Amino acid sequence: MKRQDFTDEQLVGKSLEDIDFFGSLVERYEKRLLNYVFRISGFSPEIAEEILQEVFLKVWKNLNDFSAPMKFSSWIYRITHNETISTFRKMKSRGEPEQVELDENLFLPDKSDFVEEFDQEISSLAIKKVLAVLTEKYREVLVLRFFEDKSYEEISDILQVPSGTVATLIARSKNSFREASSRLNLNF
Repeated sequence: MKRQDFTDEQLVGKSLEDIDFFGSLVERYEKRLLNYVFRISGFSPEIAEEILQEVFLKVWKNLNDFSAPMKFSSWIYRITHNETISTFRKMKSRGEPEQVELDENLFLPDKSDFVEEFDQEISSLAIKKVLAVLTEKYREVLVLRFFEDKSYEEISDILQVPSGTVATLIARSKNSFREASSRLNLNF
């Protein structure tokens, strides 16, 4: 069986026996988590990469504590979420700038058709502007649900809120997104 065929939980078990398998987990999640950090924070690539390094260090140190009832993806996203928020608070307390310009390509995949790609980049920029003005809790829930394609249960695990609260947050986030896009004169 090839490493890419293993489930996350199988890779966790194998990683506890052989550190080489941990590299497969890193490869599997590195790009997704980096994009997640960018989407919820707007940090520079350097800061986002530092956050990701801390995330993988914490994952490795706490791999024995991973509990199987929770999905590994929820667990690692929760660690990433906490590390990003912690970095955000540290920077804010030091008076460092919180937001930087994001690469539009992080939001929508590249397409070979130039016109379609251009339209998507315009939409991507508009979405980024709207997300930037939303409160942290609304931005996070929208990113997790619609960019990271997480289920309500996974979002509940990541944000550590009840599932019913997730549904309410998503509904309120959508309304907040609509209101913000209207205020910014952006139509979707």
